[in-house]
Amino acid sequence: MNIDSVLKKRLAIDINYDLNYREIKIIDKTVRIYYLNSLIDSLQSIELIEGLLKINSEVKSFSYDYLFNSLNNLDVSETTDIKEMIEAVLMGLVVVTIDNFDKAIKVDVRNYPTRSVSEPDMEKVIRGSHDGFTENMTTNIGLMRRRVKDERLRNEMFKIGEKSPTNICLTYLDGVIDEKILNDVKERIKSVKTENLIMADKQLEELLLKQKFNPYPLVRYTERADIVSIHLYQGMFAIFVDTSPCVILAPCTFFDHFQHTEEYRQAPLSGTYLRILRFLGILMALFLSPIWLLMIKYNYAPSFLKILIPEEQTINIFLQVILAEIGVEFLRMASIHTPSALSTAMGLIAGVILGDIAVSVGLFCYQTVLIVALSAIGTYATPSYELGLANKLSKLFFILGVLILGISGFCITFLIWLIILIGLKSFKKPYLYPLVPLNIKRLAKIIVRFPYKNIK
Repeated sequence: MNIDSVLKKRLAIDINYDLNYREIKIIDKTVRIYYLNSLIDSLQSIELIEGLLKINSEVKSFSYDYLFNSLNNLDVSETTDIKEMIEAVLMGLVVVTIDNFDKAIKVDVRNYPTRSVSEPDMEKVIRGSHDGFTENMTTNIGLMRRRVKDERLRNEMFKIGEKSPTNICLTYLDGVIDEKILNDVKERIKSVKTENLIMADKQLEELLLKQKFNPYPLVRYTERADIVSIHLYQGMFAIFVDTSPCVILAPCTFFDHFQHTEEYRQAPLSGTYLRILRFLGILMALFLSPIWLLMIKYNYAPSFLKILIPEEQTINIFLQVILAEIGVEFLRMASIHTPSALSTAMGLIAGVILGDIAVSVGLFCYQTVLIVALSAIGTYATPSYELGLANKLSKLFFILGVLILGISGFCITFLIWLIILIGLKSFKKPYLYPLVPLNIKRLAKIIVRFPYKNIK
């Protein structure tokens, strides 16, 4: 089998403008270099060719071993598998073939296009590091390595994708992570069968967990190297996916999504204050609207909350809340797709003008606007974007129960919601731990930000 003819045909060298090869005459052999010019480092490639050309002046007879040792690179390997050669070229490696040899040499001269390291928009802090992950997996692992200088750190590489392979890296601390969890995630990764991993981390998460219609996130996403590093010491594992700046952290509980880096960048008392406020915001996002609707439905409220009961309703109050919730979602989506230069103007138009007009014409009452706005603030105070969306869906579920059966409907929907959460597991870890099963010490650490202390 002629390796060169197969490579030229399957790589479509004559059609793809960015797939090239170069022929070099070394002694009495023709050496061919295959490469993808958009993913290689030009300087490293020039040094590679210079090293090959020097062979003509250094020896008189061709030697494969001499050629192999003349390649100026730290990462050089051999392969006899045609599929592996093609994958190497498409991943940005240089593949070197030699006449009448049934093997090729792979040389890593990759230089992926990437953006500079910057602070993630979703995880900003006042104090602390402001570097975040990029779409380059090697850069991301390097950022994590700067923080974890531990000999127990393990980075295991896997390839996923039959047609378009993508590199993923499973990272953990040997001896810290539970062996059962580690073996479980390795088996799941090896069992993944898919043509590609274009949608990166989210696609991989769904393939690993086989999640269908459960809205609650069973893994945590982060773009910060310090968050990944500290969670490794808590017995979690991290999965880096090439082309994605987001890293998967698991096993993850419901309460892990409540934590934010800012709490650990302040004094323990200040951190506890921020954490409790955040918990109240999340509870407000979940239960404020349903409880307010119950007060209106039964026309009962404590004296200091009487002001929240609307006197006249031109439109059914439940319909008002649902329309207002949908309106908030429209505003959120519009803000994402609006260019930065126009976002301020869009916010003024939507939040002030539309809101005022809606109240003036009687579409909403002032109390509805207030309650929905407070609920939205609680949602945005949730550190995890995925948890915020899941809580919003749960809130609509509670509102539907209140609409149909009143207080009984709220109790039934709350019980169903709680049973679903109790039944969830993230890589065999109970989702509501340490509440179910109960662990008082661990629960206290979730509520209170304890100071650091010296430990062995």
